[in-house]
Amino acid sequence: MRTICLYFQVHQPFRFRTYRFFDIGNDHYYYDDYTNESILRKVAEKSYLPANRLLLEMISRHKGKFKIAFSVSGIAIEQFKLYAPDVLDSFRALAETGQVEFLAETYAHSLASMKDSDEFTKQVMDHKALVKEHFGLEPNVFRNTELIYSDEIGAAVYKMGFRTMLTEGAKHVLGWKSPNYLYCNAIEPRLKVLLKNFKLSDDIAFRFSNKSWSDYPLTAEKFADWLKALPAAEETVNLFMDYETFGEHQWAETGIFEFLKALPEAVFKKTKYTFSTPSEVAKNLQVVSAVHVPNPISWADEERDLSAWLGNEMQKEAFNKLYELKDRVYESNDRELLLDFKYLQVSDHFYYMSTKFFSDGEVHSYFNPYSTPYEAFINYMNVLSDFKIRVDAAVPSGKDGEISRLSKIIREKDETIAKYDKEIQRLKKSASHAKATAGRPRKGPVKTAATMTATAPAGTKANTTTKTTSRTTAKHPAKTTSKSSGKKTGTGRSKK
Repeated sequence: MRTICLYFQVHQPFRFRTYRFFDIGNDHYYYDDYTNESILRKVAEKSYLPANRLLLEMISRHKGKFKIAFSVSGIAIEQFKLYAPDVLDSFRALAETGQVEFLAETYAHSLASMKDSDEFTKQVMDHKALVKEHFGLEPNVFRNTELIYSDEIGAAVYKMGFRTMLTEGAKHVLGWKSPNYLYCNAIEPRLKVLLKNFKLSDDIAFRFSNKSWSDYPLTAEKFADWLKALPAAEETVNLFMDYETFGEHQWAETGIFEFLKALPEAVFKKTKYTFSTPSEVAKNLQVVSAVHVPNPISWADEERDLSAWLGNEMQKEAFNKLYELKDRVYESNDRELLLDFKYLQVSDHFYYMSTKFFSDGEVHSYFNPYSTPYEAFINYMNVLSDFKIRVDAAVPSGKDGEISRLSKIIREKDETIAKYDKEIQRLKKSASHAKATAGRPRKGPVKTAATMTATAPAGTKANTTTKTTSRTTAKHPAKTTSKSSGKKTGTGRSKK
């Protein structure tokens, strides 16, 4: 069996607005809603919608022979719900064909796998539930943020219940080996690992419209000839790329949509390759060996490591300061703090701080909304400073935290006492009112001194004192109502 596994990553971050020093402590809203909506709608019109329509037609035309896979980050799904529900509907239509597999990843497209195992697991499970909710499919293949992988991460993913994972077929990991086989994790051999063929993938994703490239122009027929020329023993060609390749990174004018449309037919005509989902590849092929990855790899830049996100001191400081707040954020159980913490973890924010000017600098600048990485760092740290103030207010740390906790207990007890005291006063008033009502004279003839004398028994001295009764009216407390208003949390991409 020789097969092609086409996988596309879909992600858009919630971008921050320009957040200045003087906003710290005064304005807790961090997101540039206008930019987020306008960028998403632009990419939707140029890429997602036309590409989804084309794939739907191709699946129908090839009658079960053409298959693909997607991973859509939780942050992207949230933005589709807010700004582009038609995109979400088009992905649902693809899911309903039965020819499309949706993979699991971290909800926030985060680097949690590098810092906190509990947060990593939580985000993966949250994303898995989100995919099930919106697409009706339960993912059983995992793709980590930016294809980040190591032996330890793979073992952790296996413990979450996944049996297959995708990553980069990095040269420094494989050496002389080919990525065109099925491998397994070095610690947990039951986890199967699919490796990206980075050369053929990047020919489409990055070099397709490069007129100085020796193989320009790239046609479906030429690409099929390259596939046919691969050694007959190699079983799978894994083509992994950003979905924005189609229409956004490579504009429609380059012919990228025509290439995608013609690819299956050229493959079927010129080669014996089929198309398979990642689950089918893992099921139908045999593992050839373990792939040893002691240090984390990714699909970014020439180095295929994590230096795009954690390669300088600014990135590391921002990353570590954020996760220092994690435990207290969850202790607060505050919805807005939890939401902002999720959005602060998006890997794009750290990517914007990259200082790799000479290594893949053009790629980094294309995806970066900031003029410089230092500007990105300052803006992020301003947001993080305000976020920390809010966390400190909700759950203070150290001795201040203990004092705050005890003060809260005392305050709650005082509120309880005041509540019961108010109830006691109400009951007293109610009892007094009932007693006053019971002591009122009955309606009827008024007994005067004269009548009392007339009716008194013989030998009894009549009481000539006239009794006077007064009636009082008790006032009831006025009912008051209070309304609380909540601030809608806004929502705010980068790439390799």
